[in-house]
Amino acid sequence: MSQPINIQDELKQANAQQMTRRALLGRTTQGLGLVALASLGLPGVAGVVNPQTGGALAGSKALTGRGKAKRVIWLSMAGGPSHLETFDPKPKLAEMNGKPMPESMTKGQQIAQLQGSPLICFGPQHPFQKFGKNQTEICSLFPKIGSVIDDICLIRSMTTDAINHDPAHMFMNTGSQIAGRPSMGSWLTYGLGNAAKDLPGFVVLTSLGRGGQNQPIAARQWSSGFLPSKYQGVQLRGKGDPVLYLTNPNGVTRDQQGMDIQAINALNKHHNTFVDDPEVATRVAQYELAFQMQASVPDLMDLSKESKETLELYGCTPGDGSFASNCLLARRLAEKGVRFIQLYHKDWDHHGGIKNEIVFKGEEIDRACMALITDLKRRGMFDDTLIVWAGEFSRTPMSQGGSGRDHHNKAMSVWLAGAGIKGGMVYGASDDLGYAAVENITTVHDLHATMLHQFGISHDAFSFKFQGLDAKLTGVEGAKVIKQILA
Repeated sequence: MSQPINIQDELKQANAQQMTRRALLGRTTQGLGLVALASLGLPGVAGVVNPQTGGALAGSKALTGRGKAKRVIWLSMAGGPSHLETFDPKPKLAEMNGKPMPESMTKGQQIAQLQGSPLICFGPQHPFQKFGKNQTEICSLFPKIGSVIDDICLIRSMTTDAINHDPAHMFMNTGSQIAGRPSMGSWLTYGLGNAAKDLPGFVVLTSLGRGGQNQPIAARQWSSGFLPSKYQGVQLRGKGDPVLYLTNPNGVTRDQQGMDIQAINALNKHHNTFVDDPEVATRVAQYELAFQMQASVPDLMDLSKESKETLELYGCTPGDGSFASNCLLARRLAEKGVRFIQLYHKDWDHHGGIKNEIVFKGEEIDRACMALITDLKRRGMFDDTLIVWAGEFSRTPMSQGGSGRDHHNKAMSVWLAGAGIKGGMVYGASDDLGYAAVENITTVHDLHATMLHQFGISHDAFSFKFQGLDAKLTGVEGAKVIKQILA
């Protein structure tokens, strides 16, 4: 059993210690420097932090005041979903099935594992069907998504810079293939703060599907990078204990645990008066949040409190760890005020057997995606929740091994819904064979800029000083807000 700590004695002993020369110089120079920086209105420094939410953009010129989104639910299809078996119909590719790809399209182009191999056209493996008022064509394996297609904006002209899994995830999450950059969720919670009182502002859930290859997802994908570590994503497990070591050991009561946290944080705060280290303040906040989560997370994860009708809507069993259960948890997290919720669903890496294995994907995500949109709408949350569905890249229109597709980054399909996004529209197009985007070509940086815009943030003005440069989520390549898809 933990023993109570006499905080006053500990503080008196600490006060008796002489401040080091390094700490004295650090505190005095940093204090003057921060006052100067604050006068410039830069994010992340004294004077511009919102005391209620912790958002660094409070009062900043980067806020436009025109945001419609309060939160993001990002549905990440890990492994690279083929646009040719999901959302981009290509009858011409079907006609050319088994014939050589035109060399004019592929000569000198970056190809992952098919480099140096015969490039043979591989037609869509399942038929497409028309849905909605505008008769939007999507793969027949996704009829439930088709039933809500009028709420969805489908982008068929997305491109990305990376062609291998980990750097492609890094690029989609951080805007850079270089590890160590902050993820989208970290940027948003840093800029706007966390509206959840007893949960992290950035939460990650993962699920494993059938078929494909189980590509690992590294924790660096939800890292805070060079931003303070309090903004990094926290992974909750959809099956079993949601967080390891969440419960107290036998013999330790919640009151005793609270006393320990109070004592530890008192010592950390006192230590911070000498070293003035932002990471110490982060540690204090994380101790407090962890203590709060011990009470809030078990209730959050208890899906048995949901109605039978809701469970049937999502098609899930409480505690099964499925993508459907995670979608329902995402809605619950959104209700609690979590700013950024990211769901990874694995096994989209179809180098072979795509015809059969893509059927599993339809069974796993189709109903759940529809249910999430439907549930948010009936709860009045759809208009301020931004939903994004995307993989890290797509698949080639050329065959790999006769039954699969290789990695591909020149044309991919993503979709968005809610929070001021135009529903029932298709934006952009790829060529007749689905090899490259040719109309309204869109980049990952454009997608990030549009997301920030929907939160009322000017992406050009939202930066963090790192290694002498103004680092941005949207980079320096000239990202643009995709205004055509905005209501």
